[in-house]
Amino acid sequence: MRRLLDLLYDGAAWLAALAMIGVLAMVLLSIVSRQLDFHVPGTDAYAGYAMAAAGFLALAHTLKRNEHIRVTLLLGRLKGRARHGLEMWALSAAVLLAGLFAFYSVRLAIVSYQLNDISTGNDATPLWIPQIAMAVGTVVLLVAFIDEWVQELRGRRVGEGSGEALHNE
Repeated sequence: MRRLLDLLYDGAAWLAALAMIGVLAMVLLSIVSRQLDFHVPGTDAYAGYAMAAAGFLALAHTLKRNEHIRVTLLLGRLKGRARHGLEMWALSAAVLLAGLFAFYSVRLAIVSYQLNDISTGNDATPLWIPQIAMAVGTVVLLVAFIDEWVQELRGRRVGEGSGEALHNE
C-alpha cells in the first residue's frame, strides 16, 4: 500500500511538472507570436489553467516531503502524548478541511460540465477541463492527509527533523 500511495503522490507531482512546462510553452508561444506578428488566442488563459493545475497537483507531494509551511513554535516544545495529541488534532482538522475542499472541487467540475460552463475569454474553453486538475489535486491531497493521520495514529509518522534551518527564505 505504501508503494502505491507514494506512486500516486509522485504521479501527481509529475503531472504538476508537465503543467509547469505547459506554462512555459504558453508564455514562449505568446512572446514568439508577438515578435513574428501573428496572434495565438488564449495563450494567457491556458498559461493560467496550467499554473493552477501545477499548484493543485503538487499539493500532496509537497505535504509528503514536509515542504508545506508549518508554524511549529508550540509543537516543537511538546513531547510524548501531548505532542501526539496536538498532531492528531491538527491532522484531523486538516483531513476535514481537505475533505471539504476535495468535495467542493469535484462538485464544481461536475456542475460546470452539466451546465456547459464556458470561459468568457477568447479561448472559450469548457471550464470543467481545467477544473479537473483542481479536483484531482485536492482529492490526492485528501488521501495524503488521511495517510499522515493514519501514520501518526500508528506512531509511524516521520517527525520534523532538525532540517528546519535549511528552509530559510
